[in-house]
Amino acid sequence: MTPPEQAHQQREIYIMKYIWMLLTGLIVGLLAAWLYPGNQNINWLFAALLGIAGSYVGGMIGGMFTKEKDMFTPKPSGIIMSIIGTLVLIFVGLRLGLI
Repeated sequence: MTPPEQAHQQREIYIMKYIWMLLTGLIVGLLAAWLYPGNQNINWLFAALLGIAGSYVGGMIGGMFTKEKDMFTPKPSGIIMSIIGTLVLIFVGLRLGLI
């Protein structure tokens, strides 16, 4: 494979990575908004951003229960911890009046 073809393939991988992150964040954000009691009035874009951020919050929460030294290093987590992290963000956002 020539260098231009490799560069094009790498760009496609990066684009798909961000599309996948946005779709996963949307699903997690919508699930968390549905699970959280009450009406949050969250649109789909905000739900996606909350889901992405919630994944990192969930990764930090999960890091507190491991033996890693860098437990607060931002890292994405699995679907369950992502939903829990997003629920935490919704809770904090509602308490601060941001949502």
